[in-house]
Amino acid sequence: MNLSEHIKDPLFILLSEAAEEMDVRCCLVGGYVRDIFLMVSSQDIDIVTVGKGIELAELVAAKLGKSTRVNVFKNFGTAQLRYGDFELEFVGARRESYQRESRKPIVEDGSLEDDLRRRDFTINAMAVSLNKADYGELIDPFDGRNDLRKKILRTPCDPDLTFSDDPLRMMRALRFATTLQFNIDSATFEAIRRNKERISIVSAERIIDEIQKMMMAERPSKGFQLMDRSGLLDIILPELAALKGVETKDGKGHKDNFLHTLAVLDKVAAQSDNIYLRWAALLHDIAKPLCKRWDDKLGWTFHNHNFLGEKKIPGIFRRLKLPMNEHMKYVQKLVGLHMRPIALVEEEVSDSAVRRLLFDAGDDIEDLMILCEADITSKNPLKVQRFLENFQLVRRKMIDLEERDRIRNMQPPVSGEEIMDTFNLPPGKLVGEIKNSIKDAILDGLIPNEYGAARDFMLQKGRELGLEPHEQEGSSS
Repeated sequence: MNLSEHIKDPLFILLSEAAEEMDVRCCLVGGYVRDIFLMVSSQDIDIVTVGKGIELAELVAAKLGKSTRVNVFKNFGTAQLRYGDFELEFVGARRESYQRESRKPIVEDGSLEDDLRRRDFTINAMAVSLNKADYGELIDPFDGRNDLRKKILRTPCDPDLTFSDDPLRMMRALRFATTLQFNIDSATFEAIRRNKERISIVSAERIIDEIQKMMMAERPSKGFQLMDRSGLLDIILPELAALKGVETKDGKGHKDNFLHTLAVLDKVAAQSDNIYLRWAALLHDIAKPLCKRWDDKLGWTFHNHNFLGEKKIPGIFRRLKLPMNEHMKYVQKLVGLHMRPIALVEEEVSDSAVRRLLFDAGDDIEDLMILCEADITSKNPLKVQRFLENFQLVRRKMIDLEERDRIRNMQPPVSGEEIMDTFNLPPGKLVGEIKNSIKDAILDGLIPNEYGAARDFMLQKGRELGLEPHEQEGSSS
């Protein structure tokens, strides 16, 4: 099969000319070739040569012009360069062997087929010739094209050896299955299950990189279902695995919180590309196993699971090597608040409660509402409809109150400095008490969010606390 119609860019012609000058076998390999069949555009180009990979990269850079810089990694026998939107990596064909305690291979020069055999999956073990004699010809020794057609992930050689040598490939299998919506060949999947403990030699940074890519899939739940079936979930995210199962007492059972969580995750993914909103969906019920209680009147309860879940987020992020910054705080906030809108729709939707929700959620209120609406996964369509209609009522109240009271990200109109100046107070708890009372009065609708009303309330609160306004120098007597 010839794919020359798909490699007509002048860059590929230049690569071919450089290979001819050096008289070296040169091919496109890996993801770029796979993506031709998937009809996906790709900017990452992997080039394999039978010898002289670094030298070819240097010649190509010279042909591209002085502004093209080559980064050489002699320890790995690779070279990289950037040209426009393309990122090119050059490597000489090689065979690899591994020591049990390490993912770092022992590398030897090899043939093109040796190089393709060492790759993770058959769909990534295809090559396209860039040499003039057979330009565009597909090289597919492991039938990767057929596996692409059947949407199957399979290793080029013994899967036990593949995953034992480089256990990160297990996570890559789950990631490709999730992002491409492929199935994993049964023998390959069984090898993942047998080798799951080998994941312990892989750094958390490499694992989370694969999970992050899974999280951005159209249906990320598939990746976590595969992690569960393979046994990797218990090792990597045991808190999520602990959500599995249903306990029954007196004929009453609770929902399977693992399956519920994955349903919420997919519903959020259908509405938002925000990866950290997706993380909030994945972790929103993470503390339920710790809060599960039986109540003779209510049945199974999970009181305060949102607050305990909020406290667990930093530890989970730290262990997984997720960013300990505003992204973590955002997930914390959404997990902590995710029961608030639901509580509103179950009770009377008061202006005060909506104001407080707007104040606490701030600019993240829309993301919180997406999460909460996704959290309604009942199989009773009438119940779902009732909840969603009540959420619309909450949304309408939010719009009305925000336009009228400007609550989101509100700072009380009277500052702490003004309180101190007015009552001649030093910094301390009393100043904070007065400032919070002004904030609460606004949120409860007792006074409008305006300076004059807030100052009058401050003076009244001061009198209740036995404080007299301090006369400023120069004021009239």
